[in-house]
Amino acid sequence: MGQKVIVVTGAGSGIGRAVAEALAIAGHTVYASMRSLEERNKDRFEDLSRFAAEKQVDLRALELDVLSEGSIRAAFDQVLLENGRLDVVVNNAGMLMVGIAEAFTPAQMARILDTNAISWLRVNRAALPIMRRQKEGVLVYIGSTTSRIHEPFIGPYIASKAAGEALAEAMSFEAAPFGIESVIVVPGAFTTGTEHFADAHRPENLAVVSQYGVLPDRLRGLGTALEALDADKGLGLTVESIGTAVKDVLDLPFGAKPFRVSIDPQAKGTDEIEALIGARQLSFFEGLGIADLLKPKRP
Repeated sequence: MGQKVIVVTGAGSGIGRAVAEALAIAGHTVYASMRSLEERNKDRFEDLSRFAAEKQVDLRALELDVLSEGSIRAAFDQVLLENGRLDVVVNNAGMLMVGIAEAFTPAQMARILDTNAISWLRVNRAALPIMRRQKEGVLVYIGSTTSRIHEPFIGPYIASKAAGEALAEAMSFEAAPFGIESVIVVPGAFTTGTEHFADAHRPENLAVVSQYGVLPDRLRGLGTALEALDADKGLGLTVESIGTAVKDVLDLPFGAKPFRVSIDPQAKGTDEIEALIGARQLSFFEGLGIADLLKPKRP
């Protein structure tokens, strides 16, 4: 893939930052978006600018709040003004909630759904009209293996990521006839290299948590268990591996990009699940006469 203009959401740290850096080093013009560049994320903004200067890459900070349609449209208008096009959007911004599912309030659940799923719709509503006019573009989503293999203690997170991935897949079929490709990159759990766990939100209803006795205490050992599982699998994957995976998939020619790419230190086997679902989906779509929507085509 030649030089592209790319927007990465939630790129202040962790996976988003790793993806933005990898794409910039590969020679693309990359907008690393985040909220509050002059306030909350000022330090990250300045660090990003230093990185770009040191590496001599075209990596630019972009003010963008995925919870605001106005902010998203203003950001994309800026990108178009400066470049005349928008080639790739990486939907990465997200949040984590950890704890007993019953103890999260409906308001908390609504918040994580808004951030991890509805925000993808907001971003796509701004990106898709541009890409349709161009008759090309790529939508990349950072999903999660938990959407297929569910776990306790992160119920709201699982629900939100599953909702986001389902929406992304449905929208991919509708975008395909316009030359727009879609890819879901599916990471496993990364205990280092992100602020995901440190910044995780906890349930507000502590009275409910207390009714679960010692069960919540089992959370404490899961981080160590994950690290032991990573070591046992021996794959050596890091957050930077996700950035490399996104870069590599974008290097593939039109029509050759896989719809899902797994980057899982725990090797949970989601690829096998996806292969079975894909076969059943193809058969179903063929019966409906819409199998052509499974692959993008030049308009």
